[in-house]
Amino acid sequence: MKRHLARILIGLATTLFFVWHAAQREKIDLIDRLDSIVYDARLRLTMPGKGDAGIVILDIDEKSLGEIGRWPWGRNLVARLMDRLFDQYGVAAVGFDIIWAEPDSSSGMGVLDGLARKELKDAPGFQDAYRQLRGQLDYDALLAASIKGRPVVLAYYLSGEASAVRANAIPDPVLPKGAFEGRAVSITGYTGYTGNLPAYLESAAGAGHFNPTVDVDGVMRRVPLLAELDGAYYEAFALAVARAWLALENPDRKSPPVEPGFPGDGDRLELLRVGRLTIPVDEHARALIPYAGPRGSFVYVSIADVLAGRVAAEQLKGKLALIGATALGLRDLRSTPVDGAYPGIEAHANLIAGIINGKMKSKPAYVTGAEVVLLLAAGIGLSLLLPVLSPLLGAAVTLAGLALVTGLDVLVWSRYDTVLPLANAILMVGAIYITNMSYGFFVESRSKRQFTELFGHYVPPELVDQMAADPRKYSMQPKAAELTILFSDVRGFTGISEALNPEELREYINEYLTDMSGIIRGRYRGTLDKYIGDAIMAFWGAPVEDPQHARNGVLAALHMQKECEVLNAKFAARGWPELRIGVGLNTGSVRVGDMGSQVRRAYTVMGDVVNVASRIEGRTKHYGVGILVGEATRNAVKDVTFREVDRIRVKGKDAAVSIFEPIGLENEAGSPAKEELRLWQRTLDAYRAQQWDQAEEGLAQLRRMSPDRGLYALYAGRIAGYRHTLPPEGWDGVTVFDEK
Repeated sequence: MKRHLARILIGLATTLFFVWHAAQREKIDLIDRLDSIVYDARLRLTMPGKGDAGIVILDIDEKSLGEIGRWPWGRNLVARLMDRLFDQYGVAAVGFDIIWAEPDSSSGMGVLDGLARKELKDAPGFQDAYRQLRGQLDYDALLAASIKGRPVVLAYYLSGEASAVRANAIPDPVLPKGAFEGRAVSITGYTGYTGNLPAYLESAAGAGHFNPTVDVDGVMRRVPLLAELDGAYYEAFALAVARAWLALENPDRKSPPVEPGFPGDGDRLELLRVGRLTIPVDEHARALIPYAGPRGSFVYVSIADVLAGRVAAEQLKGKLALIGATALGLRDLRSTPVDGAYPGIEAHANLIAGIINGKMKSKPAYVTGAEVVLLLAAGIGLSLLLPVLSPLLGAAVTLAGLALVTGLDVLVWSRYDTVLPLANAILMVGAIYITNMSYGFFVESRSKRQFTELFGHYVPPELVDQMAADPRKYSMQPKAAELTILFSDVRGFTGISEALNPEELREYINEYLTDMSGIIRGRYRGTLDKYIGDAIMAFWGAPVEDPQHARNGVLAALHMQKECEVLNAKFAARGWPELRIGVGLNTGSVRVGDMGSQVRRAYTVMGDVVNVASRIEGRTKHYGVGILVGEATRNAVKDVTFREVDRIRVKGKDAAVSIFEPIGLENEAGSPAKEELRLWQRTLDAYRAQQWDQAEEGLAQLRRMSPDRGLYALYAGRIAGYRHTLPPEGWDGVTVFDEK
């Protein structure tokens, strides 16, 4: 035994290290991440695969948008939906995963109000009709009336930003200030909220926040059932729905209160009592979501079918209906243990079902002690046995130890709904085995990763050779640098996707992305950051410095528009829809480097300049142009002709931004094009000076020169509007966009 002392001591030291971690003395991210992976695998292996039949998801899906119209719908239609759900289908309760934060003005009631107060206030006939119609046109009042007295639960959002606003109304807290005073409880605090219109909140049975908890790997495994605001505590949406459901069991229809539980009268919060239910939570009041299966485990019913009466009564009668969206552009997708893109409404359904049915996983305080005992037993046993066994027997004993530990963990999980961490045990057993088998073998150095291996995932291969010539000049570490950022997006992609079958759509997008990426990377030496669906993000100036980064970005954008013509010729021959793209560029100081989460990292850029580039791209469709660039980009490029398009102020920005449309290289611009640009600039100056006659005269000439240019029609429409309603005092010609 003495000759094995060193190996035994190494094994015992390894055991103590993992015991130290299990006892919460030291948090090691790698172990915690592995434990999350093990948790996810265990969940997927044991979940039933089918959700609670008593919960139905009413889906705002593509079919609903196609039949009813684009979102948001008029509140009168939602009111009709409520009446149909309760009166015709007999649902038990409804939960809205939607915030009704803004009044519905789609009925035109505001116009009638104005006429009734001013122009037609003395018209008896109009006033009589107005009084009769107003109740029918107050869509907000209709919806509020339709949910009043019914078990309808609303949702709201809490914000933790220092400058967070407090919009509309949220319900009273479920626990008052001081509810956890003197206890070892740490509940996430917030500073602001976006709630529902007061009329809705007054009419609803309750409301809850839908703020999730996202782990460090970006996965949503738990939800905070309580959140702190101004010292008081507010319930989550899932808890509010569950309480409304429990209220149906009470004669007075009142929701049961929320009571915190401290087993053994300890300081650590471990459960919440709600009526007859006991909900296990951690010290942050977070509950593990008991996912029943992959996406689609719960029954989905299209709202279009509900409104059209195509749903069988037994599908909804007595059910808890959750209303959410999965339609493209509206969907709320989350990364979960069971699916990388899981609908948020179905995550709510899983948690609500677990709360109501009492099928929740828990991790009580005694789990830490049980894990420590398990680690000590397994670690000491292996540390003493492995040094004296042959490699073959040692491997067999190690595998047996792993099987025993894993089997015990699964038993506790399945039979007692208790989460016993497994990563520590797996890693400890593996570490003891590896250190014993490799004892005496000293690794002098770890081989360096090849330079191309390091950067090849992030930058164009054609730049790797240049970088490899002097690798000391390049680093993955984030740094500040002046770059040019490009965003490109396909216009009308929804229509394209509907016109093509899946195979054709894949070929369509693949060919588009391939050609555009070749222009960015190959022709103009840009760094292709990422694809965001059908959108492209790229930048110039890093990791290889490029003094001409703005010029290369602009020329790449011009080339991309020309390539669209080539692609459209091919697509037309196949009977495919026309491809049109918008491209936005902006230049400025950003942070560039290897950034991201502990699950996924990438060589990318971040900063305000990036956000502005994205928003500039979003304005191309509004102005009817293919490319827009920021002022800094335009000033950095000397040999390209630009057309100034506008000065804009986007949401979240105080300063106005000048945007320009690149036309082409100066030496390629002919006299007619230059004359048109000069006339346009004079017209734009007259517009900003509010010289409407001069501006309209210039626009008339310009529209004769280029009848199809939408920019001229846009400004003509603006001037017509300003002739009718003068710009506000101090107007400086800046166009304000409220949307992002």
